[in-house]
Amino acid sequence: MLEVLDPEQNKDFLDHYLDVRFDLSKVLFICTANQTDTIPPALLDRMEVIRLSGYILEEKLEIARKHLLPKQLKIHGIKKNQFSLPKPVLREIIDGYAREAGVRSLENNLKKLLRKTARKFVEEEIDQVKISKDDLPDMLGRKAFAEESRYKKPKIGVITGLAYTSVGGATLFIEASSVEAKNPGFKQTGQLGDVMVESTEIAYTFIRSLGSNDKKIKDFFAQNFVHLHVPAGATPKDGPSAGITMACALQSLVAQEAIIPNLAMTGELTLTGLVMPIGGVKEKTIAAKRAGITQLIFPAENKKDFEDLDGSIIGKITPYFVKTFAEVLPICFPNLKGTKKIKISKT
Repeated sequence: MLEVLDPEQNKDFLDHYLDVRFDLSKVLFICTANQTDTIPPALLDRMEVIRLSGYILEEKLEIARKHLLPKQLKIHGIKKNQFSLPKPVLREIIDGYAREAGVRSLENNLKKLLRKTARKFVEEEIDQVKISKDDLPDMLGRKAFAEESRYKKPKIGVITGLAYTSVGGATLFIEASSVEAKNPGFKQTGQLGDVMVESTEIAYTFIRSLGSNDKKIKDFFAQNFVHLHVPAGATPKDGPSAGITMACALQSLVAQEAIIPNLAMTGELTLTGLVMPIGGVKEKTIAAKRAGITQLIFPAENKKDFEDLDGSIIGKITPYFVKTFAEVLPICFPNLKGTKKIKISKT
């Protein structure tokens, strides 16, 4: 692949199977991949990367209704008036069984429904089948994706973050707890990758530095062992975008103050308190909307990414765009003593 894609070499490319040379310098190669992490750096360097975000639920709904379902009805020999799949049920299939970026899994689930429908026609001698939500567990099995619920009531030490995964966006809960110990320290769990472990350490050090002049906070870290956990421990997690979420979880624990309700956040944190930009703004916003979250904190440099999103995605979400962690605190903990009221950028 290196030789094929390099314009300096592929003008005289040798096909070892045919033992014939070809001029590939005028050929445009289009390569696709679900993620760039697994592509060797040398190969990636020879490509121009174009990132295409996944379909949102509304887009999948229309693709299924106008293209996938009519196609599969024809293949399975079922007439349109013999099969009914209401919109709410189709939404349930998309959200619970086919949440990946594309529509392959969605089409496979439609095939499964139609196969079982065709069997019903033969075994039960009926003329029409209408699928309801109650039928899905029997016909498609257990949901592949659980509902993304947030804590109904804000809890000290628990903050909702936003993550970008191979199947799109997801909400991520960061939990912080402490216990009195003779040997104070810090521990993180949840099958975190190297970059995410570094983010936890940056957050821990930064929150300690914030209270360097406060005796109460200094005593807290001197007398307590702090544990930070990211649930769903069986799922590997990595990336720096949970930095401010982790810092807020620790701040909530230290101050014994719960975050305001219906708020989630994403952003990389530096040791000096800067909030750095992140990726997957569209996917993370969709995840927040799906979980019923109405307020989001983004890095200021991602404001343009958010404003470019379709109105159907943004909906009634109120975004905050921050440059430093000092701007995060008054949003999350407006009643926290000593928190400065800072003007925050909104859309």
